[in-house]
Amino acid sequence: MKTMAISEFKAHCLQVFDRVARTKEPVVVTKRGKPLVEVVPFRHNDESPVPGKLSATLVFEKDIVSPLGKSIW
Repeated sequence: MKTMAISEFKAHCLQVFDRVARTKEPVVVTKRGKPLVEVVPFRHNDESPVPGKLSATLVFEKDIVSPLGKSIW
């Protein structure tokens, strides 16, 4: 992963964006030697939403209004 100082990034940000988009290699921008931000390529989410995809993760309770009782507490 390539790193560069913030001053260099400010001077060449459009070229950095083009290089990241072309090579898909992220760039870490540093300020005084400490990582500040990471420029990563955009990823398209090709998956379209599927209705009911998370339906198996839901738990249905029969009665959610009545008290639980002393044995639960």
